Amino acid sequence: MHDEPQALAQRYARRPSDGRYGALQPDVWLSRQERQRALIGLLRRHLRQPLATLDVLEVGCGHGDNLLELLWLGASPQRLQGNELLPERAAIARQRLPAACTLHTGDALQLALPAASLDIVLLSTVFSSILDAAFQQRLASHLWAWLRPGGAVLWYDFTWDNPHNPDVRGVPLARVRQLFPAGRIDARRVTLAPPLARPLSRWHPQLYRLFNTLPLLRTHRLAWIEKPP
Repeated sequence: MHDEPQALAQRYARRPSDGRYGALQPDVWLSRQERQRALIGLLRRHLRQPLATLDVLEVGCGHGDNLLELLWLGASPQRLQGNELLPERAAIARQRLPAACTLHTGDALQLALPAASLDIVLLSTVFSSILDAAFQQRLASHLWAWLRPGGAVLWYDFTWDNPHNPDVRGVPLARVRQLFPAGRIDARRVTLAPPLARPLSRWHPQLYRLFNTLPLLRTHRLAWIEKPP
């Protein structure tokens, strides 16, 4: 029987550890700044109350980068949770995050979270790493059940397949709609294609910004997927 969480862990173990995703890489911090601006715009449009009053969970929180960003934007540590499949990543997140933040290790489908207990579920390049369509749908259903009416999935993922990486699969907007059929989606394309962004950013940061003005060169989608009140 196929075990998608185990297969996912094996795929992550094969990922390069050559520093290409390090925060000091020019393309990484330029794309992060762009994504932060887009995220702030989404939150300003859709939040009905301060971020500090909302219950937030990130599924696939990795080393905790996105949770730290939410804290910087005003989230309350006591109301912030993370889930990470890989224990070694969860351990690093635990070292970096305030003790008041709750971290869960393991398969997100096994989390014993009450229905309608969250305001935001954050997903950053999660579904593109899940190659089993049935598992994707089960996970999406769990996330949706955890949300309160008026809550939202905050989604960031790439839309196209990577021909050089068979361990990931792009998630187009049509698939997002299938996963969350009742969701009200506000989405925008972000992030200059990494194969372009890496050399351009080394030459000059302004080249990233110049090429990123062309929407067709942006490979990711940032979306607010709201559960109807």
